[in-house]
Amino acid sequence: MRAVRIERFGGPEVLQVGDVDAPRAGEGEVLVELRAAGVNRADILLRTGSYHDAPPFPIVLGMEGAGVVREVGPGVDGLAPGDRVVAGGGRPGCYAEQVAAPAARVTRLPDAVGFPEGAAASIAWLTAWYCLRRLARLEEGETVVIHAAASGVGDAAVQIARDLGARVIGTAGSPAKVAWAVENGADVGVDYGREDVVARVKEATEGRGADVVIDAVGGPLFPVSLGAVGHLGRVVALANPSLEDSTINVRDFYPKNATIFGFQLPGLIERGYDPRADLEEVLALLAEGRCVVHVDRTFPLGEAADAHRYLEERRNRGKVVLDPTR
Repeated sequence: MRAVRIERFGGPEVLQVGDVDAPRAGEGEVLVELRAAGVNRADILLRTGSYHDAPPFPIVLGMEGAGVVREVGPGVDGLAPGDRVVAGGGRPGCYAEQVAAPAARVTRLPDAVGFPEGAAASIAWLTAWYCLRRLARLEEGETVVIHAAASGVGDAAVQIARDLGARVIGTAGSPAKVAWAVENGADVGVDYGREDVVARVKEATEGRGADVVIDAVGGPLFPVSLGAVGHLGRVVALANPSLEDSTINVRDFYPKNATIFGFQLPGLIERGYDPRADLEEVLALLAEGRCVVHVDRTFPLGEAADAHRYLEERRNRGKVVLDPTR
């Protein structure tokens, strides 16, 4: 079968499309014929050698996908060939025509949700949902700051926060992306590259600061997140795509009795978290039309390198997806 793999770390050019052995469903696994695969910034970090705990070469990238079950391994209940599903990773990776995924990482995909939208759910949307609902425990009427509000995770967080009845301040790195975030649900838009985010948040909250900050940018923006959060606020740090250090002053958060959470989905799953129940809630939001996955662009599997360039250049607004059937 066709798959995209790397045999060394480097730029997008190291992504090579070729034939690899097709997997079979082993004990507790489900073989999924993929119709869509999500492209994430974690894939870029893995490709460049910046991701933690990289597997040995050759590596087939891809942490999320959606497709149709073709084979069910021994010990698997509740899934059958022909089922539409979302797969959160597997062997050899989701940048491929097929993936053998642990049954605990496979969730039924409602008929009302398309494969590209489903492929975006198991990383970006589940991340946004978990950070807002389980960590920050965002409540109706609270104010949340969402950085990178035009990214896949950011867009998901904006919509989920609005569905919860929160007021959303979305930040992004350009006027066009700020406008897009506001168009898709943010109440207030801030350009973090050109504006004083802390001042704008205080202005929007009558000096109180935000109840919650979702920070998927990190680096030099993380101290800004601490400055923007208010008394008894919660800050969730979930990414640092720039790999830059964050220099913080503890006085920016301890006098506020603020809480800082760290979040990384793969590490949580490795330590026993079963995402299926939460993912079912996310997919229900999509199936009911309460939230919408904005798929910015879909690339054929053979153009994975172009998909990575597109994401690295921050040209996307929403999710970037690969089509393994093309």
